[in-house]
Amino acid sequence: MLLQGKVAIITGSGRGIGAATAKLFAAHGAHVVVTDIDATPAEEAAHAIQQAGGSALGIACDVTQDGDVEELIGQTVSRYGGLDILVNNAGYTWDGMLHKMSDAQWQAMLDVHLTAPFKLIRAAVPYMREAAKKELETSKQARARKIVNVSSTSGTRGNVGQANYSAAKAGIIGLTKTLAKEWGPFNIQVNAVAFGFIETRLTQPEGAGDFTERDGQKIKLGIPDHLRQMAQMAIPMGRSGTVDEAAGPVLFFASELSNYVSGQVLEVTGGM
Repeated sequence: MLLQGKVAIITGSGRGIGAATAKLFAAHGAHVVVTDIDATPAEEAAHAIQQAGGSALGIACDVTQDGDVEELIGQTVSRYGGLDILVNNAGYTWDGMLHKMSDAQWQAMLDVHLTAPFKLIRAAVPYMREAAKKELETSKQARARKIVNVSSTSGTRGNVGQANYSAAKAGIIGLTKTLAKEWGPFNIQVNAVAFGFIETRLTQPEGAGDFTERDGQKIKLGIPDHLRQMAQMAIPMGRSGTVDEAAGPVLFFASELSNYVSGQVLEVTGGM
């Protein structure tokens, strides 16, 4: 029970890595706030956790909308009384070669993968940094709090067709390392997990027909089959990772096992 009694927000946790992480956190005793841009996946994931005996609240939240971010933080504190862990996981891909990339395509990735985490962290200041500051003033000791940002090997290494996504995921690493320095004195550890090839709807075969919708535009998700095969051939373990395998490193960074680990980027790649 590594997270007994902790309050955790995990963005984009109605599906995929986020949902697996929410389930794992709840199994370790956390009160989990499950969020998704669509209400149904968030509510279904929260209900599944509750049915398994865990504590969860499902909230629809578009992390690129300031009002949704404030509502998410407000509902979390109203229900559970505080915030110990923030996992910035929400996102999607909108690939294209740079010479064909539109301004909207570029900006969308920065908005969801970099600006949204910044605004969520800023909205959490009263319940993380300021709460820790008060603890230090009264008892000289602040309990550990955690921020885990989700990056990608596209951010650490670059990737053809993902100039927008790679730039945003590299940016979140810079934010992580800077915040670790700024908030370290308040016993808040800030780390990032950079995922390689994990089986989610973002890495499914392109012909699967899944899409996300932004500003009325449908954006196809998935990867052409020949690129999927090439990617898996480059993995020393010979296969892509599962969402459950991706959730484990996030749990480590969210738990007290990482109380002296901050400003780090852990690649989860199967050995790449």
